[in-house]
Amino acid sequence: MSLLKKLPEILEKSKREYDEMTAGTFVPWEICPGEGEDKNWLARGDNLDFMKYLMESAGLKGLFQMIYIDPPFFSQADYGAQIRIGEGEEQFRVRGRAYSDTWERGMAEYLHMLCLRLYGIRDLLKEEGTVWVHLDWHCVHYVKILMDEIFGEDRFINEVIWTYKSGGTSKRHFARKHDTLLFYGKGKNYYFQPMKEKSYNRGLKPYRFKGVEEYRDETGWYTLVNQKDVWQLDMVGRTSGERTGYATQKPEALLFRILEACTRPGDLCGDFFCGSGTLAAAAGKLERNWICCDQGNLAVSHTISRLIPQGEGFTLFQQDEMYEVDTCSYSDGASSIMLDAEITAIDDKQSFLNLKLTGFQPESLLDHHAGKKDRERIGQLRGLDSLNMVESWSVDFHFDGKLHRGRVVQQIRGAKGSITAGKVIGNHGRVSIRLRDSFGRDYQRILEIEGGRLCLESKK
Repeated sequence: MSLLKKLPEILEKSKREYDEMTAGTFVPWEICPGEGEDKNWLARGDNLDFMKYLMESAGLKGLFQMIYIDPPFFSQADYGAQIRIGEGEEQFRVRGRAYSDTWERGMAEYLHMLCLRLYGIRDLLKEEGTVWVHLDWHCVHYVKILMDEIFGEDRFINEVIWTYKSGGTSKRHFARKHDTLLFYGKGKNYYFQPMKEKSYNRGLKPYRFKGVEEYRDETGWYTLVNQKDVWQLDMVGRTSGERTGYATQKPEALLFRILEACTRPGDLCGDFFCGSGTLAAAAGKLERNWICCDQGNLAVSHTISRLIPQGEGFTLFQQDEMYEVDTCSYSDGASSIMLDAEITAIDDKQSFLNLKLTGFQPESLLDHHAGKKDRERIGQLRGLDSLNMVESWSVDFHFDGKLHRGRVVQQIRGAKGSITAGKVIGNHGRVSIRLRDSFGRDYQRILEIEGGRLCLESKK
């Protein structure tokens, strides 16, 4: 049977499975302080489970103004991410696995995966909301048919072509230098604000037509027209300041255009294949609220490392059954977070706690993801300065036993020596220290404060 004949079966099976699904279990895990920390959510887990959670448990069904997704393209390849260890002359990079885009059962399996999530996206959108699906030549033609069925043929708005210069060439076909973005509305009264662009006059000379306003720049004369559906934007270059090293990263300029056309400040937008967090970064800069999800440790770690310097606040959620943290314990001598902790009494109610992060000892090096030479180099570097393996750490001086509120957040890649954090606290309570290594793995250490003294540490 041809794939075209299988599409009705894929739609029917996906709809049945989607309707029978229940919400996944997600819990707020950590707060990164900053603007929007209670409104912006980043989730680690299965994106379909998270969509159901947002609708059934968080009450967000029908509240998204815009959803953009950049799913796998059915390229039948695996993709990595460059991981930076250290800084300056001591910096080197290794390759970690970001995600897999291989499908044993072929295109039908891929389309079934995407179809399930398109049903979820439809239900999350407002009636005036819009969806953008970012693909390339591999499968966009089939996905458009699915979207015509799920959203309606009359809800199709545009097929936007993003063309760029980077990429490979072949002697067997014209160089493939564009991606396709399918743009649909949830309802007929979708929100859209057309943007303007320059349209240069023929010969770059003035037309002097009556009623036509013309402008001139260093290139020549032009008019302003509504933006066309072919966008020429550079990919994220090797020397670009926004480059994270994550595979298939998209430029913020692309998301700026989409956000400015389809959302307003304060609107909620989403990305459920968030990768390195381009939508979150762009939305934060444009004062939009965002909710993003990915199940890869490296994707979430790259997103967090990108947002911290931007001052973007958010709450990190995790899916219970898919993710574990290495909780350190003083009593078993296996602590991965090495600290010098000193507490000084101020009075009978307050003390000052000073923490010094002196080292980091992961339980294992990159025995998966990195090659033998990479592991040897990381081992050598760890022996010289273990803090080079730390991407960031944060301290919650008033830990409630559940949600880590990292009011002191430090991004320290390449730090030398020790890093300190101190604060006046009460004479009783818990302090949580969380650390994220260069490969997106999280670690936690908890200190008990009793009577103004530092007692034995406890597990979570």
